Amino acid sequence: MDTSFWLTKWRENNIAFHESEANPLLVKYFKELSLEKGSRVFLPLCGKTLDIPWLLSNGYRVAGAELSNIAIEQLFTHLEVEPQISRVGEVEHYSAANIDIFVGDIFDLSSKMLGLVEAIYDRAALVALPRAMRDRYTAHLTEITDKAPQLLICYEYDQSLMEGPPFSISDEELNQHYSYNYDLTLMLSTNLPSGMKGKCPAKENVWLLRND
Repeated sequence: MDTSFWLTKWRENNIAFHESEANPLLVKYFKELSLEKGSRVFLPLCGKTLDIPWLLSNGYRVAGAELSNIAIEQLFTHLEVEPQISRVGEVEHYSAANIDIFVGDIFDLSSKMLGLVEAIYDRAALVALPRAMRDRYTAHLTEITDKAPQLLICYEYDQSLMEGPPFSISDEELNQHYSYNYDLTLMLSTNLPSGMKGKCPAKENVWLLRND
């Protein structure tokens, strides 16, 4: 799976993964991060998620990384904000009051480009990547955010019954990625009513990752 896979999804508007409202699990569990208003939250592989307007409306600053210009142009249209666009290294930087989105390959984003991150909200990034990429992604994310705490949402199901994305992330794998730098707490594990795309049983798990 390469960048063309996701760029094609956005170009063809094949974005069933896009939710029509802020994720209820974000709304319910975000307070567990114990952030002060004005804190800067990083959303990797953010798309045009409505989680971003929710965070902004609740007084937080947002940074994001996304591969598709189409997604981010639609995001700013929804926000009714005209971004300033500049080039930073290999990525484009879309910025406005309280929001910075970096468009390009997330592996081209450095901690210096990204700036201060006080928490990470990962709903759509880890589950979007095949196993071969997840080791690299989790190491990179930890590095560029200086081990910022995370609210992480992922799925668990029998991967042999369905190809991702979204991919299945087991508790064991998550610990392999993150237990060296974080204390992991499973906040919720719930069965998806229709399973994973109606093809197999699946659980949706909400994790809190803290390093204190």
